[in-house]
Amino acid sequence: MNNEQNNNQPQSAKASLLGRLEGLFLISPAPHIHGGDSVKKNMRDVLIALVPAYLVALYFFGQGAFIVTATAVISCVVFEYLIQRFMLKGKSTIGDYSAVLTGVLLAFNLPSNLPIWIIILGSLFAIGVGKMSFGGLGNNPFNPALLARVFLLISFPVQMTSWPRPLGWATGYLDAETGATALEKMQHHFGEMPNLMQLFSGEMGGSLGEVSAIALLIGFAYMLIRKTITWHIPVSVLGSAFILTGIFYLINPEMNVSPVLHILTGGMLLGAIFMATDYVTSPMSKAGMLIYGVGIGVITVLIRKYGAYPEGISFAILIMNAFTPLINRYVKPKRFGK
Repeated sequence: MNNEQNNNQPQSAKASLLGRLEGLFLISPAPHIHGGDSVKKNMRDVLIALVPAYLVALYFFGQGAFIVTATAVISCVVFEYLIQRFMLKGKSTIGDYSAVLTGVLLAFNLPSNLPIWIIILGSLFAIGVGKMSFGGLGNNPFNPALLARVFLLISFPVQMTSWPRPLGWATGYLDAETGATALEKMQHHFGEMPNLMQLFSGEMGGSLGEVSAIALLIGFAYMLIRKTITWHIPVSVLGSAFILTGIFYLINPEMNVSPVLHILTGGMLLGAIFMATDYVTSPMSKAGMLIYGVGIGVITVLIRKYGAYPEGISFAILIMNAFTPLINRYVKPKRFGK
């Protein structure tokens, strides 16, 4: 009898310990947050990092920048609430700021004179198709804002490629003066390219969030300090693009611009820093992040040089988003104790 009690005692203690630990573990889809972090905190940090670029957009594009951003944010939040409440019958998730961030990033990929109804349609596509149709945050395989941008670019190519000139806050909304972007001049070899000061300050045509290199780099530094992201993806994207464009430039400098211009024009910085680093759609391991980033950089340059569209960063990120599960499967960190 005493022996049976002694044998059962360890099992009872083990069961009791497992019972106490059961409530401490939560299995959930990515992104996996630990420590003092939370989805809401990380989303808020990214939004704060985007503030410098938004202020520059307001300064150069005026009312259009405010109208486009406000429309995208409000419509993304409303669509997520309605879909979550009435279609998925679940708890509202708009409080985690992910819908707000999707709206801001979508706006940053749009021209400042885009009609409101097209912005609303893009927001519906981003939230309804790009995010909620897969089950919400953590389940979407593609970046929702970029998916919506590509959808609008294919559906409304004229409106999506009419870039207002940076004429200041007094610039009207729909009556803004348009012109060619630096990327279009690079691809078709016409017109005078912006100087370095214009590239860093943002005094050139383009999407809201892609024009000021220094504003985007300030946001990058903020996120690195806050440890919201790591350096691996942005540096590998920009580094691979710089090396490849540098090779093209050395081979034929008359038909190719310098790699510095490639890095500082278009959506290269915006995509590398804020879009490619999306927690859900990027690899988990550091080695995987480097492979993912190099793939984005190379594909972007090839599309810019040989593709029909001047910009290729959006397509490149979405293509590598599709490879993320494969990268996660075959590029894993060394197991502890192995």
